[in-house]
Formats: sequence, C-alpha cells, structure tokens
Amino acid sequence: MTELIKIHEHKGQKVVSARELHAFLGSKRQFADWIKQRISQYGFIDGQDYTTFHKIVNRSKTTEYAITTDMAKELCMVENNDRGRLARRYFIEKENEYRQLVKQFQIPNTFAEALKLAAAQQEEIELKNKMIAEQKPKVLFADSVSVSAKTILIADLAKIINQNGIDIGQNRLFKWMRENGYLLSKGDYYNRPAQRYIEMGLFKLDEFVKTTADRTITSFTTRVTGKGQQYFINKFLNSKQQAS
Repeated sequence: MTELIKIHEHKGQKVVSARELHAFLGSKRQFADWIKQRISQYGFIDGQDYTTFHKIVNRSKTTEYAITTDMAKELCMVENNDRGRLARRYFIEKENEYRQLVKQFQIPNTFAEALKLAAAQQEEIELKNKMIAEQKPKVLFADSVSVSAKTILIADLAKIINQNGIDIGQNRLFKWMRENGYLLSKGDYYNRPAQRYIEMGLFKLDEFVKTTADRTITSFTTRVTGKGQQYFINKFLNSKQQAS
C-alpha cells in the first residue's frame, strides 16, 4: 500500500504525527481544538497514547503530538468517514508488515552466536513452561471457555466471574472495564470497547443501523468472545490470589 501517513519510531513504539493525520482525515476543525477534544472525549493518556513536543514554524511555536498507531486507529474510527476508514486499514496493514519482519529468523554468523541463540531460546521455552505450570490451576475453567465460539454479554460475564468466587455484578464490571480502559467512558461511544481490545480478540461488536425520515442512527451491542472470557476470568482470579 502507498504510504499515506509517515510512521516514525519513538522509544520503541510506532508513532505518527497527529497533525498529519488531522490533515489527511480532512477535518474542518482547527487542529488544536480537534486533538484536545479527542483526547478529553476518549480518555487518551499522556505518556502512554501520545507525547507532546514543541516545534518552531515561521518563528511561531506550535505544539505537536506524536500519537501511537493504536490511538491513530481509534481516531480514524471515530472520524466515521471514508478517509478515516482508509487510514485505519493502512495502519493495520503496516502493523502486520512489521510483525512479519520481526518474526523473520536471523541466521547466526558464528558458532558462538549460534550457541548464544540456542541458550536464549531454551531459556524462553523453560520460562514459558514455568508460567504454564504456575497458571494451570487458575485457568482450568477458563480454558474450557476459550475454545467456545459463543460470545456473551458483559452481564453474563459478570455472572461467570461471580460463580468463580469473585463478588462482582454487571454494573461494577462495566465500571471496572471503563476505569481500566477496556471500554470507552465518554461521548457517543460510551461503553464501546476500545479498538485495541477488539483487535486483540477480547470483544465483538454487533452494530445496528436504523434509518428514520430525517437521520440514520447507529447503535451497538458489546459482546465478550471466548478469548475475552478467558482473559477477564484469569485477570480476576489472579487478582484474588494475589490479595489472599
């Protein structure tokens, strides 16, 4: 795919210029107003989702935002236009290309490098086996959930977590997910899963479009996948074990 927006490397993360993204999306709002409103509305975190820096342009100081590609994808989604959808697909494709490059195996040049690589791989295998052994008692129930193709509502997930000895109900689980960033907490997308967790496979979004005489209304239902059920059950079980 042709490069639409330049992707940079910053402290080990892939980032883009929010100003460049704003220009590509064709927003008619002033950049400063647009980015500040988006950050406030969707709960983006300074130092995690974006960083700011100053730049001198024509002897004037401007505030620039370097945003992660995850944040960029969410901004594209909420823009809800063809340019936003095109940019979001572009970021996803670039991330997939990067993952494929990372996975490529590098052949060692010397026998010493080969030994070092073999030792590192063995250490990684042993660490993974240890983690599996430690977690096995806690994930026994959740493993049976993860193989199911059935998705459930968050209210049903609260019941399952409750059955596993965690005192939580539907409203408290919704609140916990909002406070921990799994669900959006402001605006028209209140209680909608953050895009990064949809792409992780934790949630599935059922969207419904209703057209009236004067407008089109889009509503949605958030559902938890089998993988998501395993993820959240284990998270609560682990927290309970650490607290005991």
